[in-house]
Amino acid sequence: MRIVAGNQRGVRLTAPPGRVLRPTSDRVRESVFNILAHGALGLPGLDAPDGASVLDAFAGTGALGLEALSRGARRAVFMENGRIALRALRENIDQCKRRDDSTVLEKNVLKPPPAATPVDIAFLDPPYRQDLVTPSLNALRDAGWFGPETIIVTEQESSETDAAPPDGFVLLDRRRYGAAKVEFLGVGAP
Repeated sequence: MRIVAGNQRGVRLTAPPGRVLRPTSDRVRESVFNILAHGALGLPGLDAPDGASVLDAFAGTGALGLEALSRGARRAVFMENGRIALRALRENIDQCKRRDDSTVLEKNVLKPPPAATPVDIAFLDPPYRQDLVTPSLNALRDAGWFGPETIIVTEQESSETDAAPPDGFVLLDRRRYGAAKVEFLGVGAP
């Protein structure tokens, strides 16, 4: 696993052995960032992640947030509460030399701390098959992490049933990449 593009392209990231974590693959990350950067969501003025503030919830290795920083995001907040994941996350932040623009919150995404300000882009990559997307979206929204312009990218197992987004969110796009299903959501009424 490595950073795909940007000023840290090619930097290898640490992932613990075994099945403790399931990092987003290089291919899926590249596709997600291409969609964000090239206007495929049909949003005017989106030049993501250049200059964006980013939340990497269920951060694991931090691959999504670190990829965003490499591609020009101005800051990233990583939310993770797993001991093994936190070790890998901090090692990867150090490996990428991103301590100055990274914040690690050792918190449960379902009980997030209040946000100082909403983020521009939020990545939610919870463990598969645990139905955590809707409760985490609601918890983060209620804690002020999302504003009216926030783009939310969720990853789930491809075989999970396609459902309408929860109240207060709108589906912008849905893509499948092998075992992964990626949804792009906006905040607002459907």
